[in-house]
Amino acid sequence: MALLGQTIARVLPSRPCRRTLGLITIWTCFCWVVFRVSNDDHLLTSYYQVEKVNMNTRELLGRIMTGKAENNTVSTPVTMGSTTESGEINILEAVPYIDRSPKLSEADLVKKLQPQMPNLPIVYWQENKKKKANKNASCTKYPDIYDLHFNNKYWQVTETSNGTFHLYGAYLDVRSKNRLGPTVRVLGMINRLEPKVKTFCQLWFNDSKEPIFSKVLEYKYIWYKKWGNYKQGLFQPYLLACQLPKTHWGKAPASVSIVEKKCDVATSNLRVIYNKPEGEKKKFAVCVKGLDFPDDDLSIRLTEWIELLHTLGADKIFLYNLEVHPNVTKVLDYYTTKGLVDVTPISLPGYQPNLPVLQHMYLKSKLNNKRQNELIPYNDCLYRNMYRYEYIALLDIDEVIMPVEHNNWADMMEEAVKSSLEVKNETRASWNFRNVYFMDEMLDIHEPEHFKDIPPYLHMMQHVYRSANYTKPGQYVKCFHNPEKALILHNHFPLGCLGGVCRSYPVDTALAHLQHYRQDCVNTLKKSCKDDFKSVSVKDTTIWRWKDQVIKRTTQALSKLGFFQSHSGDVK
Repeated sequence: MALLGQTIARVLPSRPCRRTLGLITIWTCFCWVVFRVSNDDHLLTSYYQVEKVNMNTRELLGRIMTGKAENNTVSTPVTMGSTTESGEINILEAVPYIDRSPKLSEADLVKKLQPQMPNLPIVYWQENKKKKANKNASCTKYPDIYDLHFNNKYWQVTETSNGTFHLYGAYLDVRSKNRLGPTVRVLGMINRLEPKVKTFCQLWFNDSKEPIFSKVLEYKYIWYKKWGNYKQGLFQPYLLACQLPKTHWGKAPASVSIVEKKCDVATSNLRVIYNKPEGEKKKFAVCVKGLDFPDDDLSIRLTEWIELLHTLGADKIFLYNLEVHPNVTKVLDYYTTKGLVDVTPISLPGYQPNLPVLQHMYLKSKLNNKRQNELIPYNDCLYRNMYRYEYIALLDIDEVIMPVEHNNWADMMEEAVKSSLEVKNETRASWNFRNVYFMDEMLDIHEPEHFKDIPPYLHMMQHVYRSANYTKPGQYVKCFHNPEKALILHNHFPLGCLGGVCRSYPVDTALAHLQHYRQDCVNTLKKSCKDDFKSVSVKDTTIWRWKDQVIKRTTQALSKLGFFQSHSGDVK
């Protein structure tokens, strides 16, 4: 036992050593506690800083949503009971920034909704919904907006015993050459060929609680059956017509419903658009079909195109939007604010997909369906603007009607009209311009280094090599249409005209032509593209006549939109 005690005594350190080890252990524990407290305080501070940023962000969002954002700056939130100079907040007294705007009345909501759905007579409905018709005065009632059958946001549906009508727009046609007299025309798609079902228009006027009935006189087919898709069950584009009775000439209906029987309670009710010009007519409107570029950032090319058309004389460009890249939206919003552009959202009717991406895939795969759908925005654009502009062109954003001899469209068209009258003294329905390709690869072949005095991001200004050969007369042309005569429009020509046969005048290529900027020929010309167009190219610098203005305006716009590091918008 004594021996064991001696052994333990030798192993254990002396008492002074044990005291020293104890003090070291206590000091280490104390330092660890201090470190943890300090670290937690740092995390807490970071948490409040993050919350502070989030509050700033929410404040800005709330101001933007209510239209109260000023100078795009974010003010520091007011803190209640701030305890330090560093701006930390007292979480028990802080007031979060949320949108505290008063709730909109129904009248305010109606005014907000009307621009989003221009074909819906929501203002008229809101003003008249409480008015009751006299008993026995009419066999039907004004359709409540909540009883309408909507489809894919912008379409209204009427079911008949022989086909489904998807209706998009209605317009009052009082043009002097209209043989029917004052007429309400209704644009839509019907899943029938040559519809035989008898239908009626219920015409609603501001000064009456009862409708005026008018028989649908015609279903104007906006397509040629030789182009394909001529099948029952597929949605086909049509323009319907209902005459106004002579008792109501000089009046504009507020809205129209399509029904199979006069006394049916309607499931459709379209606002009748009658855009009378304010003062004199303007010269040129450009219409662009539904934009379908969800992944292609065409913002720079679109900016250059808008500025070029504006320089040439376009008063306004009307674009329809299916789905585009966010940067394209930014460009469109910018030019809408400036008044140069009008953008209308649109969708595909019926069973056709409107889901992002899937819609794009569908339109690429179903080309004839795509082209039939495009006829709706083209003709809507015609009828919305037929009283406001002398000429209407249907263009894609890779196309420009280019004057060769003149400095603007106005002088060019004065010469084109004069030339057409010399051939035959009659007003034309349109003036068509021959198509010539400016292929992407031609610039690289002739100018591998490109043009150093032109910004490389300006596609049209750089690409001044084109095919020496034009496409055949009448093929792939584009027109300036005469809205006094055009009844229904196709991409390339009018398909129907007031007063009989459509007559289009081919403008001499020495006067002007259609410059078409493409990577390749259209599908129907791909077999002959290399030999007929790509192998023979010439330099055509006509566009450089407007080079300085377009470069300056485009670069200023891109700078203001933040596409460059400098956002000042000042261009030297």
